[in-house]
Amino acid sequence: MTTMQTTAPARSSRTPFLVELYRSALGKKYVMAITGLIFMGYVLAHMLGNLKLYQGAEEFNTYADFLRRLLYPIMPESATLNLMRVVLVIALVLHVVAAAQLTAMNRKARPERYRSKRDFVAADFAARTMRWTGVIVLLFVIYHLADFTWGWVNPAPEGASIYERVVASFQVPAISAFYLVANLALGVHLYHGVWSLFQSMGWVSRRFNHWRRMLAVGFTVVVIGGNLSFPIAVLTGIID
Repeated sequence: MTTMQTTAPARSSRTPFLVELYRSALGKKYVMAITGLIFMGYVLAHMLGNLKLYQGAEEFNTYADFLRRLLYPIMPESATLNLMRVVLVIALVLHVVAAAQLTAMNRKARPERYRSKRDFVAADFAARTMRWTGVIVLLFVIYHLADFTWGWVNPAPEGASIYERVVASFQVPAISAFYLVANLALGVHLYHGVWSLFQSMGWVSRRFNHWRRMLAVGFTVVVIGGNLSFPIAVLTGIID
């Protein structure tokens, strides 16, 4: 008597959709655009909060304490702030990795530099310097944390308030100069980032290029203008 054996069909292992999407150039562009939006929101909120320097030590220290106690007592003190920092670090890693992989893919696909029919001249200098401005901004972020957040390299005495740390740091011309240069680099990076955000998401039309330019310029001027004013105000005695 012959017995028939049936074999179950092999299951096809399918790659998760998000992983498959990320492997494509389009997916990497989406990652850069989304993480770029996260950074845009952060730098704008950070600059607006730092404007409280002009209101004096009490207001600025109260603002800093508010950030530490954000969502307290639902969350432990400083937990929400630290969680936001973790999100920013993850976004930074994804942004850098996606940018490096996308650059490698583009070079492999097109030995010669790609130039689309957009208003490329507006973003040409910023685009060519994105790598270097990114490095400068990354080094600045590390120093910024060591200076104001952790206090490792801050010239203020131990136990000083965050307001006193900021003033003491910006009273050193070399530190202020580094801060100014780093923010100019951030401005170039921001301008190209805002400009190319629409390109990455596929929201491109020649009819709207002037609005893209205005948004890129306006956002950059507001954020960087505010940031540049802080060390200048301390050096000139407006903030003391």
